Parts: sequence; structure tokens; C-alpha cells
Amino acid sequence: MTSAHDLTTSTSAPPADADLATLMHDMGQRARRAAGVLALASSAIKNSALRAAADALRSGTDAILTANAGDMAAARGRGTKGSFLDRLALDKGRIEAMAGGLEDIAALADPVGQTIAEWTRPNGLRISRVRVPLGVIGIIYESRPNVTADAGALCLKSGNAAILRGGSESIGSSTAIMSCLQEGLESAGLPGDAIQMVPTTDRAAVGYMLAGLDGAIDLIVPRGGRSLVARVQDEARVPVFAHLEGVCHVYVDRSADPAMARDIVVNAKMRRTSVCGAAETLLVDRAAADTLLKPLVSALEGAGCEVRGDPMVCAVDGTVVPATEADWPKEYGDAIIAVKVVDGVDGAIDHIARYGSNHTETIIAEDAAMAERFLERVDSAIVLHNASTQFADGGEFGMGAEIGIATGKLHARGPVGLEQLTSFKYVVRGDGQTRP
Repeated sequence: MTSAHDLTTSTSAPPADADLATLMHDMGQRARRAAGVLALASSAIKNSALRAAADALRSGTDAILTANAGDMAAARGRGTKGSFLDRLALDKGRIEAMAGGLEDIAALADPVGQTIAEWTRPNGLRISRVRVPLGVIGIIYESRPNVTADAGALCLKSGNAAILRGGSESIGSSTAIMSCLQEGLESAGLPGDAIQMVPTTDRAAVGYMLAGLDGAIDLIVPRGGRSLVARVQDEARVPVFAHLEGVCHVYVDRSADPAMARDIVVNAKMRRTSVCGAAETLLVDRAAADTLLKPLVSALEGAGCEVRGDPMVCAVDGTVVPATEADWPKEYGDAIIAVKVVDGVDGAIDHIARYGSNHTETIIAEDAAMAERFLERVDSAIVLHNASTQFADGGEFGMGAEIGIATGKLHARGPVGLEQLTSFKYVVRGDGQTRP
């Protein structure tokens, strides 16, 4: 996995330990000061910064592509596999999508200062629960340079400062993108320190962030492979929003429309195989296996997907690779899918509970009762009915973008957007009350 490379090697000469400690401490203090300014910034100023950053991305397209070409050449020189290269690659379309994403975030309602609830006590105290920024957010990610834009923009709009630690493989691209974000901040009169990037690929920098930078960091968000997320969850001394793996399932019920099932299954797996919402396991109702199984396997193979199946799946197509126990909890991140025949919706629910990662699951069914049973009983962050798992994305949820998918149950779950990057405080107004 490339994540192991990112965590165990450095592509630049690392600073001495004392110098790195000083560097990281200084970044934390500057971010903390910037967070104080952002927390009080008006929506108009934050939106101005986002729109200016979008303009800077567009005008800086050539410089970003040049930096990305260098990152891509280095990755190919290391023999990096195709799915990783897809995550790393930028083109004019993806840069325009980043710029458009910033403008979409600017158009969203500002969560900061929103009153979530309010009530009056019998003694006349008026109490409000009001959204406030979290403070300083550390984002640790690997190959996707677009995370730089998404994470920086979401933190900015939600009034949080961001310290970004991109992967060594994408550091050139990410640094070029970050420069555009800082240009937007400064054009709006906000401190450039509100979005900073760790300037070294030394993995020790990650350790300083996980320790909280002497109290400067309020939250860590990892975006990357299993080894990165596992390290963050094991070592972090501050709260973490994360998912360890995206082992997403599609269950095709006996009541499914065959054409819909084919379209959704192929899209869920093959639209982009590297994203965390890509389907990794297909479950087919035993009662419909005679009619649905072979067409689904053929459609997947026709789209270029390797199918690994249980004995019943292997029996319908001689090209299917026999699945092993290791395939069921596997996140491939590639054009490979595991297929299993299960005993109806309850068999699917049981399989997901045993092997899933609480990320995203979908049922394809015309039977409304079966669909509701699945949606109610599957304990994942995102559950869908008659829709592709590839909709597991903050932008598709109308959030403008996301900083990641959280599969835990505390504070945030599912796409982490603007509201999830805020906390709240209680504002109490009185007129002289004292407590007896």
C-alpha cells in the first residue's frame, strides 16, 4: 500500500528533531491565532476569500498541472499502481471542479452563529444553543491533492483554521493548491496562517500533529489508507473523525428490477474504483440467483471487473475466481468485487454486520417492506435504497464538499461537512436572576 510508503519514508531531507519540533509548534501557535480571527469573521468575508481562492485556482491551473506532472512522474518511477495514480492525477477538469467546489461552499449557509435550539426557563432565563467553530483542525491525507482544496475551504467557511499534512507523493500539487487558498484568504483580509501545510514529508511531523501541537489542535481528520488511519486512531491524543475502511455492499433482493440492478451494481463498483464509496461486495438473494446472478456477473466482467465468488457464483461463470474468507472484509480499491449468494435480506444484514466497516450499503429492491427492513437494521453511516453507493459523498448530499466520511457514532457520522465541523455553546441571558 502506498500509505505505508507515506508513513515510513521521506522524499526530502528531514529537519533535525529540534528544528522540526520548533517548526510544528510554531505552526500550531500561528494556526491558533488565525482561528481566533476566523471565528469572528463575517460570512461575507469568508465567502469573498473562497471566491478569490477559486479564481486563483483557475488562474494558477498551469502551475498546478506542472507540479502535478512532477508528482505523477515520481509516482510512476516508484512503480505505483493505477488506482493510486488515478487518485493523484489532476487535469483541467479536476482543477475546475475544485474551483467550482469552493464556490459551492461559499454559496452554502454559514453554520457559525446559527441557533440550534432556544427556550425560556420558569425563572426567566433565556437559553440558546449556538454553533461555534471547533478551532484548529489537522488534516492528514495521502495522495488526493483535491483534499487540500476541499478541506481548506470547509475549514475556512466553518470558521476553523487548518493544518494540512499531505502525502509525500502529492506534496508538489498540494502546495500549489494551498498557495491559491492562501491568496484567497489574504485578498479578503484574513490571515494566510488560517490554512497551512506542513512543509516536510518527514513522518515525525505526523506524530507531532497527533500529539496536538501543545494543545493547538482540536481535531484530527485522516484521509487515506488503512495503515494511515490505523496509526492516527492508535496514536492521536485529540479527537478523531475517521473511517478505517470503506467495505461497501450492494444487496440485490429477489424483488429487484433486473435492469436497475445491473446499472446500479456496475456503477457502484466501476464508476471510480478508488473512492471509499465504491462497492466491494455484491450480495444476491438466493431466491433470485437463477435469474439475476449470471447477468450481474456478466455485466461486471463486461465492464472490466474481476469477480471473486462463492461456489454458487463460480458455478454460473467459469471465469469467476473462487473467493476466500479474506475477500469478504476486503477493501480492494480496484476493479475487483467479491460476490456471494445470501438467504434474503436477513442474510445480507448478517453478512454486512460480520464483514462490513459501517460505511455505506445499498439495497436494490421493489419490495418496500424489505427495503425498510434493510435501511432500519443495517448499522452503517450511510444506507441507500435503489441508488449507487458512489453517492456516499458530501457534495452529492448537498454539503458542497466533505472533509471525509466518519463511521463513528460520536458528534459526526457520514459525510463531514460544515455543520459537522462546528460544536456549540450555550448562551444564557437573564435580567438579574440569582440561584437560591
